[in-house]
Amino acid sequence: MDAILKEKPINEKLELRSQPSHRPSVALSAAERARRHLNAKLANPLRDYNYSELRRMGRAYALSHSLTDEEDVRALELGAMLAREPENIEVVKGYGFGVTEEEYKVLEREVKQRWSQPWSLYAVIVICSLCAAVQGMDETVVNGAQLFFLAQFGISGDSARSTWLTGLVNGAPYMCCAFVGCWLTTPFNHGFGRRGTIFVTCLISALACFWQGFVNSWWHMFIARFALGLGIGPKSATVPIYAAECAPPGIRGALVMQWQMWTAFGIMLGYAADLAFYAIPDTSSITGLNWRIMMASAMVPAIIVCFFVFLCPESPRWYMSKGRHDCAYRAMCKLRYNKIQAARDLFYMAELLKAEENMKIGQSLVRELVLVPRNRRAVVASEIVMLMQQFCGVNVIAYYSSAIFVESGFSEKAALSASLGFGVINWLFAIPAIYTIDTFGRRNLLLSTLPLMSLSLLFTGLSFFVPTASPRTAHLTCISLGIYLFGIVYSPGQGPVPFTYSAEAYPLYVRTLGMSLSTATTWFFNWVLSITWPSMLKSWGSTGGFGWYAGWCGLGWWGVLLFMPETKGKTLEELDQIFSIPTRVHAMYGLRQIPYFIKRYLFRREVEPERLFEKENEQQGEWVGVV
Repeated sequence: MDAILKEKPINEKLELRSQPSHRPSVALSAAERARRHLNAKLANPLRDYNYSELRRMGRAYALSHSLTDEEDVRALELGAMLAREPENIEVVKGYGFGVTEEEYKVLEREVKQRWSQPWSLYAVIVICSLCAAVQGMDETVVNGAQLFFLAQFGISGDSARSTWLTGLVNGAPYMCCAFVGCWLTTPFNHGFGRRGTIFVTCLISALACFWQGFVNSWWHMFIARFALGLGIGPKSATVPIYAAECAPPGIRGALVMQWQMWTAFGIMLGYAADLAFYAIPDTSSITGLNWRIMMASAMVPAIIVCFFVFLCPESPRWYMSKGRHDCAYRAMCKLRYNKIQAARDLFYMAELLKAEENMKIGQSLVRELVLVPRNRRAVVASEIVMLMQQFCGVNVIAYYSSAIFVESGFSEKAALSASLGFGVINWLFAIPAIYTIDTFGRRNLLLSTLPLMSLSLLFTGLSFFVPTASPRTAHLTCISLGIYLFGIVYSPGQGPVPFTYSAEAYPLYVRTLGMSLSTATTWFFNWVLSITWPSMLKSWGSTGGFGWYAGWCGLGWWGVLLFMPETKGKTLEELDQIFSIPTRVHAMYGLRQIPYFIKRYLFRREVEPERLFEKENEQQGEWVGVV
């Protein structure tokens, strides 16, 4: 048995090899050689241990963290051995690990049926989805309500004062998110944990939504909506992290993207609430009862989250960041079917986090985020996708679609119905991304949909040139079609990818700070978009406004191509390897994909794709592989 247990792994995946340069001008420093060696360790830190050593390491880990129950010690011994090749379940039988038949069936089902997960993991995703619905309703109930409260508060019309105050009121939550709310993510998570942060932020959102129903001036509405940002900001950063840290790698993208999918559902609910409460008659004591109920209705899903969030387990990675490995193990046991699965994932995570600790340079977290190359590349990629989530122009439609449709010639009720149609499309067409985000990939989804988004925005903008002479059917149909086509291509790509990508891109020790920066970026540009659109519409017209965001979609495509690595199918800790690829090398890889695509898909040639993570130029010490 000992001879068998000392056998080396058959298969070493994604090994990163570095060779010293033969050219003095590109010689690697000792620090860079050490960094590349560390990258190889991060790729598979257990590959140099035999199974006897891993069994002892698992036992030592259990005892050192007060996991002394005999069943738990056995689970961690087996888990440590399984962690060397997590997907190679045949090794379990071949090497005689002592795994029972029932445990083997669980491991086999995990590989063959990746959606077979315990109810507690899906409970986490349901809570995260409800949080997203809160977010979506918060964003869009104002879409219909502004048709009424702007006139009541004396800021309707085309004057410069009215257009800027309209933008200021609509964008107040996102101003708060960018400058205050998102930066509360780290202290909230440090003090309250992931679940506690979700509870606190949903409570703030519920109170702020209720407050919005009782305001009596534009500045009062501005203050209430600014307070709403204190709930939106930390929640939007924490929920994707929580989902990413609980989900297994094979379906992490699909589960984390539920944030955007159910945000789209919440957006649809917001439009539905606007339409449902549109016809409520006013009363003598309350002016504008319909829009007040619209604004307050978004509190309902937030209250539901507050009641149920603590029924879910806390994030195991959060417990580990606090040194509470025993609590992390118990939480992981709730998120996996079997203790050996939980022990495997926990032990592997702990070993990768040890290697990750060596990446620190001993500075403040802000300096770590900027000065450590691996972290800096994650920042660049995340900032690109978060910027483009706003500057693709989607929230122009989300916040102002009713006003756009009214300007196009729709009645108020028809405009609300058309907006609801966009919300339904936005939600339904996010569903295919549940499958494609972990198979087709995050990067490929953006590269495929950004050009189509640009074309649909151009089509929408040019549709305003269609003659409006009676009958107006062609004019209205073209504008609606352009907006709906945009929703169809936005929803499976630029919709779910940014928050999923940003939640997984950063290492644990700077994850909340990195996600704070990412969400602050998206909310800042959301605020910019919200506050500038009414004035842009007045100065450039609808055609110019939609054309502006169509151009940004083109620029975003180049940013994704050059600077956004693919992250599908890796554990959160293994992504340290992906983001250790030099930026220049990845940019060249992106450029080489263009002729590959042309040869493969236009000329239908059998061209073999290159693999970025498997090759390195041994003569020059540089990365050269692609795809």
